[in-house]
Amino acid sequence: MNSGVRTLRCACALPALALLAILPVIAPPPAAAQSLRPTPASLERQNREARLHQYTYLVTPSQVRKFVELGYLVRIPGDQDYDVKPGVAFPYARPTVKLFLERLAAEFHQSCGERLTVTSLTRPKSRQPWNASPRSVHPTGIAVDLRVPATRRCRSWLATTLLSLEGAGVLEANREHHPPHYHVAVFPEPYSDYMSSLGPADRAGETQDLLAAAAVRYQVRRGDTLWRIAHNHGTSVDEIKAANEIRTNRIQPGQVLEIPAH
Repeated sequence: MNSGVRTLRCACALPALALLAILPVIAPPPAAAQSLRPTPASLERQNREARLHQYTYLVTPSQVRKFVELGYLVRIPGDQDYDVKPGVAFPYARPTVKLFLERLAAEFHQSCGERLTVTSLTRPKSRQPWNASPRSVHPTGIAVDLRVPATRRCRSWLATTLLSLEGAGVLEANREHHPPHYHVAVFPEPYSDYMSSLGPADRAGETQDLLAAAAVRYQVRRGDTLWRIAHNHGTSVDEIKAANEIRTNRIQPGQVLEIPAH
């Protein structure tokens, strides 16, 4: 109780600040294509990690307060790199989620010049919104929702980074649309192990400009459209068509597309 590419290849133009503390070394991709689209398989992976950690699905606000008292959940206060949306009733999460959020937000702020905004954290089952899945992991404290950035460049940075970390097996990320946000479920033990594997220079942010350009390769899945792929990656249909030298909007399952960076 107390205390997760496929065809993606990422090389974002990211400044130094704790770069490798956020982005993993990309391993050879598994066969399945990766995306931020919510799927039953993604939800199952989130619930499997919660079960493996033996996390409780909190039901009432009093249970949330009890877990805060016991130290199982910690306050997410916001800082110079991220803020918590006013009205978030339970600004708490598992300690590893706080670490993840602080590191992600610091790099995002330096790269994009704006702060991340947290729109939701731990939610007991009795306070879930009407459109939440009954299998949501928000009641366990391992999830954080992030507002979709306003600019295309920042959306592309955030989407690419989340996809890279998902490829490393330390989280699951989905882009939701009602309202628009990124739902991120952080897997505490895998993320902690990943952080422990980094060298001191990586954790201190001493690596300078390792990556100079972004190149994301995406394998088309059944039901995909160019509009959906562009929307999920923070780019446009015209830019994808230009990058792949295609003239029509027709794409086929299994086709590999280069997704332009911003």
